[in-house]
Amino acid sequence: MTEPFLSDFLAPGVDADEVPELAALASARPLLDAFITLFRGTEAEVLMRLLVLREIGREADAPRWAPEALRARFTYLDPVKLETVLKRLRDNALLAIGEDGHYALSDIGRNAVAAIAMLLRFGEEEDAELGFLTAQLAGLQAVGGINAESLGHLLSKLNDLTWHFEEAIASGSEFRILDARRRLSANGRWLERGTDILNKLLADPEVDFDIARIAQRIGLAQSRLARVDAAFQRALNKIESQRVTLGASGISSSDVSAWLRGLDAATLAGLATDTFSAVPELALLAGGHELLDRAESQLEGDAMAAAVDASLPPADDTSGEIAPQAEDLRLLEHFTHRLEALPAPQPLQHVVAGGGFAPASYRLSLLALLADGAEAGPEDGPVSSFMRLPLEVEFGDTLTVVGEDEIAAITLGEVRPRTRAPA
Repeated sequence: MTEPFLSDFLAPGVDADEVPELAALASARPLLDAFITLFRGTEAEVLMRLLVLREIGREADAPRWAPEALRARFTYLDPVKLETVLKRLRDNALLAIGEDGHYALSDIGRNAVAAIAMLLRFGEEEDAELGFLTAQLAGLQAVGGINAESLGHLLSKLNDLTWHFEEAIASGSEFRILDARRRLSANGRWLERGTDILNKLLADPEVDFDIARIAQRIGLAQSRLARVDAAFQRALNKIESQRVTLGASGISSSDVSAWLRGLDAATLAGLATDTFSAVPELALLAGGHELLDRAESQLEGDAMAAAVDASLPPADDTSGEIAPQAEDLRLLEHFTHRLEALPAPQPLQHVVAGGGFAPASYRLSLLALLADGAEAGPEDGPVSSFMRLPLEVEFGDTLTVVGEDEIAAITLGEVRPRTRAPA
């Protein structure tokens, strides 16, 4: 069976050079060929190639291996199979062989081993993808090679985590929420590391626009994840209010649910034996005396006589003399009369004080409105009269101590009559 060509995957009339998305992959063909060499074939063949390549790359002090040293290192492998693996790695440029016949990793082979080692390292932890992507960004930032594609991978992972956590909360399952909360806690250090990377990235005034745009979206996604822990707690509090305690045993419905989740399917099936019925049993229906009471009431016509009259009452004429509720502006009108009679400039605390904190705060807000100018007020009414008072209000930048009438301190200021310009 012949292998398909690239053109076999493209639509009729489309050439590979006309697809810009393929350009980056085509330019990296040597590296892709290296990974094809490693991962093509059966699972056993792939494992053996990775094993040999990783063991050769482990030796940092003496990275060159004589054929005899390799055979001594891999005594647990069949000699013929070992030679086959070495030949395949050598023929596909993952291993280099010098003039002295010694083996060593090629540059592509070392990069492949390093990438696989990092993946295996993060594979030991849960949610390894977020850690791997964050570490990758840290490395790219160190060499100044962060691009929009690498940031996009991190953004996609963060959005996927947000979706997973929102699904856990929407499910209402205590166990899913606890599992999601533990998962969020495990990723906390990677979120903090990602925040540090973003802060340094956005602090650069010459950062590319596309990179800055994606970085800001990553910041928003991280903010949502930072707030989701509070949502977890609210959901758990709601579940806690619905938890049922079984008598005085101290065992709750959550304890029973956790115990059932730890059982295998066969045990659960045994517990359910003779618990459910295929059809409802007659014992679940009403008793005979209840049926007899209902029958007697129907025969006597009591049900018809006791029917509720659902008709609406006749309409009443609504009196039009009831005035709509008006806003109480008596304090405003009284304050307006006081200011109209203001003979000379007065300190702000003397003008607004009186009646406690709430009336004083109200008067102070009115004076602030007056300081903005009369043009902002309505054309008529008490507010209009106040806004057109011939007064000037000046606020300072410091506080002055009052210590009475529920006021500890107030902004230093002055209210004075407006001087008329000479004719």
